[in-house]
Amino acid sequence: MKKVENIVVAAASLAHLKYVGQINDSIDAASKERGTGIARRSDEYITTKIMEGKAIIALDGEDFAGFCYVESWGHNRFVANSGLIVVNTYRGIGLAREIKRKAFELSRKKFPDAKIFGLTTGLAVMKINHELGYRPVTFSELTTDEDFWKGCQSCVNYDILTRTGRSKCLCTGMLFDPAWEAEKAKKETKPKKVSLMEMIGKLKNKSNSNGKDSGFKMFKKLKQNMSDDTVRQSFQD
Repeated sequence: MKKVENIVVAAASLAHLKYVGQINDSIDAASKERGTGIARRSDEYITTKIMEGKAIIALDGEDFAGFCYVESWGHNRFVANSGLIVVNTYRGIGLAREIKRKAFELSRKKFPDAKIFGLTTGLAVMKINHELGYRPVTFSELTTDEDFWKGCQSCVNYDILTRTGRSKCLCTGMLFDPAWEAEKAKKETKPKKVSLMEMIGKLKNKSNSNGKDSGFKMFKKLKQNMSDDTVRQSFQD
């Protein structure tokens, strides 16, 4: 049985150009198998992605196992991890998750301020995206770059996209915004505020246990830290 631990997943380099034809054949076959999704790119396009250092490849020794590439849109304000493919014999072992994780890391490294997005019909891919911090969004929140949407023309469901004015399709739009991490970090580091009554209760307990002078000192400290109806939790037991 194949094991993901035995597979090397890394940024593709010039040494991997020999796999271009196999990569495209695999993308094409998977698209036909699902009956949806983007058909094969040109060999030149995949070659360019590898040469630019914008691709992830998975190899089991010398055997090709999977692939994904990075595209930027809207003057590098948006990034997409596209062309995710896992060869049939390597499915079900967690390889897609590992490739997506590596592609996500590569995207963050090359485009740290860009929003990372994707369109998918696959439940497994949606789950992986969710684990990476993506959220489902409407198509209006994705890039407006016409070159990106032109890439959908090779999909068998393109007519649905055009009929709905590019507002919906069979794919689900998912987005990761680095600003969300900044907001989360800000909330986590924000000092906890405690109500005035809680602090007075703490002052009262200190006063009873340590004597009058100690209580007076605590009161002075409380007064210094008061702000409206709440105070920062700046002194500990």
